[in-house]
Amino acid sequence: MEIIADLHLHSKYSRAVSQNMVVSQIALWAGKKGIRLVGSGDFTHPLWLRELKENLKEVSFGLYALKSQEKEINNSQSLKKEAPLFLLTTEIASIYSQEGKSHRIHNLIFAPDFKTVEEINLKLRSRGVNLFSDGRPITGLSSQAICELVLSVNKDCLVIPAHIWTPWFSLYGSNSGFDSLKECFGEFAPQIKAIETGLSSDPAMNWRIEELDGKSILSFSDAHSPQKLGREATVFEVSKENKLDYEQIKKAIANQQIAYTIEFYPEEGKYHWSGHRTCQVKQSPPETARLGTTCPVCGRRLTVGVMHRVEQLARRSAEEVVVSRDHWVKSTADRPPYVMSVPLMEILAEVSGTSVLSQAVEGQYERLVASLGSEFNVLLKTPLEAISKVGGPKLAQAIQKVRGGEIFVDPGYDGVFGVVKIWSAQKEEEGQDSPGGSKQQMSLF
Repeated sequence: MEIIADLHLHSKYSRAVSQNMVVSQIALWAGKKGIRLVGSGDFTHPLWLRELKENLKEVSFGLYALKSQEKEINNSQSLKKEAPLFLLTTEIASIYSQEGKSHRIHNLIFAPDFKTVEEINLKLRSRGVNLFSDGRPITGLSSQAICELVLSVNKDCLVIPAHIWTPWFSLYGSNSGFDSLKECFGEFAPQIKAIETGLSSDPAMNWRIEELDGKSILSFSDAHSPQKLGREATVFEVSKENKLDYEQIKKAIANQQIAYTIEFYPEEGKYHWSGHRTCQVKQSPPETARLGTTCPVCGRRLTVGVMHRVEQLARRSAEEVVVSRDHWVKSTADRPPYVMSVPLMEILAEVSGTSVLSQAVEGQYERLVASLGSEFNVLLKTPLEAISKVGGPKLAQAIQKVRGGEIFVDPGYDGVFGVVKIWSAQKEEEGQDSPGGSKQQMSLF
């Protein structure tokens, strides 16, 4: 049985997050997207934790449903699209020095129950962490200390490095990270069963890193608004015979039992290439290797992009790890494959020539989801003829091109999202303000 999961998101109590990120809206939009399992996000924040406890009820070990929808979930976990399950998750920011170097690392924490969450929060407070300050609390604890604290509370918890290539806040970050899991997590490195790719990298980039061979490669949205849920997701293959619960998900992650992941084009991520936003300088990895990391305009250091950082740490070439690259990407080492996609609202915006936030896009999105089941169903499975009947031939053609990888992406850099174009290989003059462009997307980040 395939379960689409998005286990990295934030509540309204995190900085730069939509006030619509409340339990009911997360559940509603997860249903629209086709997400069967969604992270709670931000369980470290006392006010959000109170809302989670008020709104959710455990329906199987470690998995929760909205109390108002509990009766809709039967013993086989057959879900209506508006009734996803929740798994308790949070993200912790660690800012600390180790061996004379400053590090800023974000880690995801998965927990099986509210009792465990409360004990983790109590220990964090005892270490001086202000949990009210942000949904993603900032600590001075190292990644090793976070592992020790969390796993001492409950060994069923999982610690997963978040968006591991982001320059400023990640395991391999060019400006604040490490060169290996061992450096970052020390004796706890074997306890790290998975990593999260982040929007600016895809699994193939991570397949090039040898120390990740035994780790599950997960993709989640890091959503800051309900509409951004599922822009990346992980599809777990779980047993039909047993009731879906936390233990099944934990085993799937630990044993790399992943059917596939659904990927944002990494070029669309806001740190894919190196560059300097202020000076509008952007460099590909070959250009950075040739020209260096100094901005040619102002002389300051460029923000080294994810793709260049992968080239620095990889011991395998891109050609060595990929056996096929079209809509589906498969590895030479029999790793779980992945599928490339573009969020449906971005596609609709280009089809209609309007903003992703326009009423026209919203109305068309709602009609498609109501008629065809969910966003993921439209993007990945629905026959083009059925899409054409509901959304028109131009939309069907657009989705056909996305499924075939026949699109153009102007890569993102230094905090600027890349721009996807389906019909034009040229970045328009107004591209920064156009549908899917950086200014619009960055407004929720």
